[in-house]
Amino acid sequence: MTKPAFIITIDTEGDNLWQNHDSISTENTRYLPRFQALCEKYGFKPVYLTNYEMAMDAQYVEFAKDVIHRGTGEVGMHLHAWYSPPHQPLTTDDWRHKPYLIEYPKDVIRAKVDHMTKLLEDSFQTKMLSHRAGRWAFNEYYASLLVEYGYQVDCSVTPHVNWAFSPGNPDGQGGTDYRHFPREAYFMDAEDISRPGKSSLLEVPMSIHLKHSPLMNGLKQGYDALRGKKRSPSALWLRPSGGNLERMKQVAAKSLSQGHDYVEFMLHSSEFMPGGSPTFKNEQDIEGLYRDVEQLFSWLSERTVGLTLAEYYQRKVN
Repeated sequence: MTKPAFIITIDTEGDNLWQNHDSISTENTRYLPRFQALCEKYGFKPVYLTNYEMAMDAQYVEFAKDVIHRGTGEVGMHLHAWYSPPHQPLTTDDWRHKPYLIEYPKDVIRAKVDHMTKLLEDSFQTKMLSHRAGRWAFNEYYASLLVEYGYQVDCSVTPHVNWAFSPGNPDGQGGTDYRHFPREAYFMDAEDISRPGKSSLLEVPMSIHLKHSPLMNGLKQGYDALRGKKRSPSALWLRPSGGNLERMKQVAAKSLSQGHDYVEFMLHSSEFMPGGSPTFKNEQDIEGLYRDVEQLFSWLSERTVGLTLAEYYQRKVN
């Protein structure tokens, strides 16, 4: 019997983008080899979903080209609309509001996808096959562009999560509501990305489960509404947040017990650097992160096989 896949996705982007600032550094590049070595220790192959500033970092390009050359990982596309060229302001302060790509006019969306795809393919001398939307915002037009540009896999869907309460453009509708999207991999319907169809684009949703039972979630949502609070249901991700090893195992175990043929992990590249994120502020936090990740990887190595998104796509079509 074929082992389920373990897919590691890293949103590979600038340092501490949780802060509002008008310039971006990429010091976290120097912290990626340690994580890469840990992945290789267990035979896992991370997918570095790379955005504009990282693609312009010569040290990162050298690192990622070596990973590709040795067949120990993959580079895909990640696009932050407010910083990725061509620049066309959407709000009074795009750096502050960080608008979603899907909020821009279609011609601007196309131009940004075109520029990023060509930049990545030129920089890494390989076809871009995998993608994750910046801030998880996805729609049918965006999906159609990925198909047009030859992408095979998207991993932007976050089951159970409603990003509509997370604003981009202050005059917009917020992000994508994924509460009713599939939780397992599926080829998208070109007319409705929330359901399976005959598109060539394979969606590989994040491994996420509700924290509480449907009844409890309903009660919590009702209580929040009475208090005037709007937020997505509480969910557990296969994502380190500091001291959450057992919960990550719980998410992976639940996915596998439900018959999923993969589990998908994510983190931001900046989270491997002390102070690169709000979660891992210092060396002690980073060492704790690595202890959790190593134990998770050791546990998963007995239950899964490491695949990139492109390799997982080939498994689905063959």
